[in-house]
Amino acid sequence: MQLISHKMNKQYAKEVLGWKYNHPYNFYNNELTNETLQELLNGSYYAVVNAEKNLIGFFCVGESAQVPTGQQFGAYVDGFIDFGLGMHPEETGKGDGYEYCTFILNLIEEKYKNFPIRLTVANFNKRAIHLYEKMGFVKSNEFNSNNCSFSTMIKG
Repeated sequence: MQLISHKMNKQYAKEVLGWKYNHPYNFYNNELTNETLQELLNGSYYAVVNAEKNLIGFFCVGESAQVPTGQQFGAYVDGFIDFGLGMHPEETGKGDGYEYCTFILNLIEEKYKNFPIRLTVANFNKRAIHLYEKMGFVKSNEFNSNNCSFSTMIKG
């Protein structure tokens, strides 16, 4: 799979905000509002497309990748690069997650040399946790927000 990243633009952001996942992943569904659109266009989000320029997913770095409630639980100590990602609902569960995440990690590691990498994952998302552990991430911190528990994971 050939992947290319671009700064998020309005067209891709609107597409991402229209994605609908099946239960239990519908937790990740969004609505297209001016606020959610502006979030995706804040400069920290990137679109990931395939060779045919079809949107495969997105990722973000920095504060946008953090669950805001995690701050009050001390989940986000300084000195790490946070990243978050999403994959088109039709692309999930096909076994391409490792390649997709590796592509994103390589971009982040190239840009932020010598910084440890951290991500946050909803604890119910066993599929993602398994993938992240396979990629060398280990659980670091756990907290609750809006009736969902989360873990931060650090690349070991």
